[in-house]
Formats: sequence, structure tokens, C-alpha cells
Amino acid sequence: MRTKRIGVLCGGLSAEREVSLRTGEAIASTLIDRGYDAVRIYVDRDLDLALRQDRIDVAFVALHGRYGEDGCVQGLLELHGIPYTGSGVLASALAMDKLKAKQLFRLHNLPTPSYYVLGVELAERAAEAHGSFGFPAVVKPCREGSSVGVALVHDLPGLEVACDEAFRFDDEILVERFVQGREISVAILNDRALGAIEIVPGQPFYDYGAKYTAGKSEYHMPARLSPERYRGVMTQALAAHRALGCTGATRVDMIVSDRGNEVVLEVNTIPGMTATSLLPKIAAHAGLPFGELLEEILGAARLHAVPQGRDRRMAQVEFDGPDRRVAGVARH
Repeated sequence: MRTKRIGVLCGGLSAEREVSLRTGEAIASTLIDRGYDAVRIYVDRDLDLALRQDRIDVAFVALHGRYGEDGCVQGLLELHGIPYTGSGVLASALAMDKLKAKQLFRLHNLPTPSYYVLGVELAERAAEAHGSFGFPAVVKPCREGSSVGVALVHDLPGLEVACDEAFRFDDEILVERFVQGREISVAILNDRALGAIEIVPGQPFYDYGAKYTAGKSEYHMPARLSPERYRGVMTQALAAHRALGCTGATRVDMIVSDRGNEVVLEVNTIPGMTATSLLPKIAAHAGLPFGELLEEILGAARLHAVPQGRDRRMAQVEFDGPDRRVAGVARH
């Protein structure tokens, strides 16, 4: 692999561009320090041209959010025949779409918070649509990450404000029942669970600022759970990863309820790699320093859509509740 040219794709067009730039810089600088021929590729709408000019052999995808984490870039890399890190087109798209992901979680008997969906056509009727759903509730865009546009609401006025904000990022939003409990993230690497970390935000909600500002949150590694519950969390997280067909490194976000059960919130197919990111913290505790973590992720880079007649092995890079309807809103 040290003879191959590695393109670290970072930046992008989403609301998470700044985080992606930080992730990309951490990855690129570490790979270069370890002797790899790595080049930073700052992604915008000219990515196709950049891929043709830079002539990379492998893509390390460090893009967060829309157009980078949702299968779009993965599809372009498939067309160019460039093996890449992380999940394929379908798994990336499913994980990014919180509604589709939740539907698949339920199909695989994985607990996830009750919810309903609001389309932009119901933006003015949020209070009516909410009905007796209750509070507190969490409002989030269906297809964003890093808690962009996410809010915890306690009343109808707060709901309406949060919905207006979430609709700035997507034309479909998810309203989930808030589950009281411990916020847990599990790192998955190449189809094995590395460990679970507990996040204690310094504020009521683990929002964008809490995630990416040093000192805003407290972390406990390993998560403060009994051995039995710890194993259960790891098992459910791996099941969620597999339910969406994910590959490579993912981070599964969960809540361990005060009532004694666990719920899956979402699966992140391109976890952050910044100084405050959770996956590197978990990997380090599992005995996998940052550089070695990147090498493992890189080693699993491949094409997912193999042309007919081609040996699939050649695509691997070799190197050393019941439904209810209120005001047109389906509740689950």
C-alpha cells in the first residue's frame, strides 16, 4: 500500500464541511507521517475532475454529511473504479437516511425510539401533527449528521421553532420520543465491536457544540455498565451495523435507558476523526492507536459493485410501537 497513491477526500458540500476538513487533516497528516503517499483532495462540485487529475489508487473517504456520507461520492468512486474506505453506496444511503435506518432496525427487531415524520408540506401544522405524542421530544433532519439541526423540545412553541430550524437542512424531519438514559457510542471495525464509550454532556443535550468543542463533555471509557449490559450493547450495535449492510469502520449511537433496555439511535458510516472524536478514543482503549486504526480502515478499502465477470476478490486492495396516523403523519 505504501507504493499506492492515497487520496484523502475531505471538505465537501454539507453543513459538516468544517468537521470533515479537520477529520481529513488528521487522517492525511498521520498517513504521511507513517510513510504513505497520501494527498488531500478538497471535495466540491468538481470532484470528478479532481479524481481524473490526481490519479489516486485508493480513496480514504473523510466526508461527513450530505453528498459525502450518503452514497453519492461512493457511487462516483465506483464509476471511476477507485477502491474506497467505508460502506458501499446502498449502506451509506440507508444509514444517512434516519427514517430508512429506523425502519430497518425495526425489521431486524432492534429497539429504536418511537417517532413520526413531518414533510415540508406539514411545516405549518407541526403542533397539530404532534397531537398527543408527548414531550420531551427530539427534532432532527432526516438526512444530516453531527447533530446539525437537532433540538430537544419540551413544549409546542419549542417544537415549532425546532421544526423551522430543522427544515433549513432537509425537507423531511424526524420527531422522536426522547429516551432518558445514558448516551453510549459503540465503535465497529471490520465487523467486530471494539468497545463502548459513555458520553456525559455538559448540557442537557449532546449537540454539535458538545461534540466538537474540547472540554464540553465528559467521557467514560469503557462505558459504566454492568458486564452483562455492556455485552448486550455491543451485540445490538453490531446487529445495527449489519442490518444496514455496513462495512469498514462505523460508530453506533445508542441510549441505555434508565428503565433497563437499550435503544439504537443511528449508525454513522464515516465517524469523525478529530481530537474529540469517539471512534479513536474507543480504538485507543482497545489497544489500537490512531495510526494503526487508520491502517486497518485503509486495509479494508474496496469496490463494492464488481463488474460482471470480474473476480470479487480483485476489488479488495491488497497491501501489507403500532402505527397511528394523525394529520397525515405515520407514528411508529
